[in-house]
Amino acid sequence: MSPPPSVSAVADCPSVAEGITARRAAPAKDTTFAAIGLAVLSTIFFAMGDVTAKVLTGMLPAIEVTWLRYVVFCLVVVPTVFIARGATAMQTQRLRLQIIRALAMAGSSVLFILGLGHLQMAEATAINFISPLFITALSIPLLGERVGIRRWAAAALGFLGVMLVVQPGGSAFQLAALLPIGAALSWAVAAIVTRRMISERPEATLAWSAAVGLITLSAFVPFNWRTPAVGEIGLAVLMGAFSTTGHWLIILAYRKAAASTVAPFSYVQLLFAGLLGFAVFGTVPGAMTLAGGVVIAASGLYTAHRERIRAREARLAAAGLRRP
Repeated sequence: MSPPPSVSAVADCPSVAEGITARRAAPAKDTTFAAIGLAVLSTIFFAMGDVTAKVLTGMLPAIEVTWLRYVVFCLVVVPTVFIARGATAMQTQRLRLQIIRALAMAGSSVLFILGLGHLQMAEATAINFISPLFITALSIPLLGERVGIRRWAAAALGFLGVMLVVQPGGSAFQLAALLPIGAALSWAVAAIVTRRMISERPEATLAWSAAVGLITLSAFVPFNWRTPAVGEIGLAVLMGAFSTTGHWLIILAYRKAAASTVAPFSYVQLLFAGLLGFAVFGTVPGAMTLAGGVVIAASGLYTAHRERIRAREARLAAAGLRRP
């Protein structure tokens, strides 16, 4: 999954989504399959957005490509948020955290798109899915969470998967592989900050992420600017539209089912990244990339499983405390 300008404070962090889901009525069972379908469909749009970004990196600087994505994102999302919420759309009590989160998301986008310029689609996407490892590690000092041996084992498995894809010390190793790793770390910082802003309205977080990200990128893009041609602008619009549509679909999915149900299906993007990479660029993922992708997905799925168990235990504990 590309590290995009995120449109949902909920969808960024499954544990936050679990908490919000727990506070409202449980979704009807017949919406689960719809949620899964929306989640899978979102991965197609994410992959199409990434492949368009990769095409554009061959024409324009990566930071300009990211800036163009944010332009489309802001033009679509910010007016929508203000129409829905009015003058209070960006009201926040956690301004510093909103800014940190937005900067982390923008940094993640830049690093991932830089990586796309040098790596195969499947490689960059697989490596980027290592973010649960960083979230696990950062949750200890930043959130004070206790991480058990099972979650550490899942994190270690994910790290092994990345090593299979990156192949450090081998002839296939590229320094560019560090870029999606950095993107995953930046994404993890944003997810941790999101957990600390659970009281904030998601649409406010959405608007702040869009606005701060665009302003920040606008400050840097003039130093590495190339005026895009009409065709390149068209591709940029498609890229932004694909990414924004993907996030809209995943938000709908999280509204129809629990985060622990929806989140594992994000790994379907690995399949579409490989297929689109072959269709557009003629690249075939190597055996090590495929093996590493499977290992990373297994690690992420188990982490999601543990998150689900923790959320359920927290709900049961809360229910016990409320009993007379």
